[in-house]
Amino acid sequence: MTANAPAPAAPSNWNAPNVITGARILATPFFLWMLLADGGTDGPWRWAAAVFFVLAIATDAWDGHIARSRGLITDLGKLLDPIADKFLTGAALVGLSILAELPWWVTVLILVREVGITVHRLLVAHDVVLAAAWAGKVKTVAQSVAITLALLPLAGVVGSAAPLVEWVNIITMTIAFILTITSGLDYIVGYARARRAAR
Repeated sequence: MTANAPAPAAPSNWNAPNVITGARILATPFFLWMLLADGGTDGPWRWAAAVFFVLAIATDAWDGHIARSRGLITDLGKLLDPIADKFLTGAALVGLSILAELPWWVTVLILVREVGITVHRLLVAHDVVLAAAWAGKVKTVAQSVAITLALLPLAGVVGSAAPLVEWVNIITMTIAFILTITSGLDYIVGYARARRAAR
């Protein structure tokens, strides 16, 4: 490359991954409406909400792959992607709490952890950059599984096995909650160490 060669053009913010992420954000209120429309019963809107959540999680992985593989990573995408994730997850947790299927204290603690650390990451990104830790990745998977199982009205389908479904939901949500808190503590410790190393 010669010294006068032009630098490669930065990808446009109006690229496919960002559009997909933006659509996920805009559709999340409709997801919450679907979840609450049947009043927590096993109606078609409850099933639609569960399917939407699964598809939204899938598109999150898909648009991330597109952005990385095609060189479409942008600052806007870095900002929107975690917002979309937390918006969708938060809507699901709030909806489940409104339906009295999840204690409010669980929802509040998870949201405080998620929103707090996401905002903190954005504020200190210019100062200290922390790579995604394994605990955070495992937490994300655990949350996705637990919320999906909680959204699916399987108890009304399996009949006599409903108590087993309820216990599975309790166990998976408990695991997700514990991983959410521990990964948050892991982030705080990692940030403190990075700050000391930077100094």
